[in-house]
Amino acid sequence: MVLTDGEVTLRPIRVRDQREWREVNRRNRDWLRPWEATIPPPPPGLAPPHRPTYRQMVRHLRAEAHAGRMLPFVVEYRGRLVGQLTVAGIAWGSMCSGHVGYWVDQEVAGRGVIPTAVALAVDHCFRSVGLHRIEICIRPENTPSRRVVEKLGFREEGIRPRYLHIDGAWRDHAVYALTAEEVPEGLLNRWRRGKPRTPGAPHK
Repeated sequence: MVLTDGEVTLRPIRVRDQREWREVNRRNRDWLRPWEATIPPPPPGLAPPHRPTYRQMVRHLRAEAHAGRMLPFVVEYRGRLVGQLTVAGIAWGSMCSGHVGYWVDQEVAGRGVIPTAVALAVDHCFRSVGLHRIEICIRPENTPSRRVVEKLGFREEGIRPRYLHIDGAWRDHAVYALTAEEVPEGLLNRWRRGKPRTPGAPHK
């Protein structure tokens, strides 16, 4: 599944993206570190888990996608890989929900790339996949990323204390959510109508 709006494209992550993905991730290492997930220390007596290789990560993401629990995308801007967006934690039954996480190359931040990518993913989840609710959880300190969801009209629902292990510790997260009934016209259409004419702050 490939989703496109203008110069922004979402497509499934591939093993052959390894070189380009690693280069972008390496170049943005210091910029992304405060917001990236880390693995908590194990209980006493157990060996610490190893961080997966790129290939192991892709195999895991694809297995989860085939099981209907995840939608793993890379973000392209003008034909170049500039980030990653994943719809994860997909639950069916009476819930029909998932949550979105993303990162983007600092070089293209502030150009509307991630808001457009999020809007594309949410519309696909609501209209094609059949989900009803999408959450995005963000560290309260990550003001630029919070601006993304606020621009798109996500509701802030509160704080989840010590919700995820980020940058070496358990961190609080602000919860933002949107349901299908709140965007009958589509999130991308709403984003287009309210999108500023000039780029905003230089961050995701």
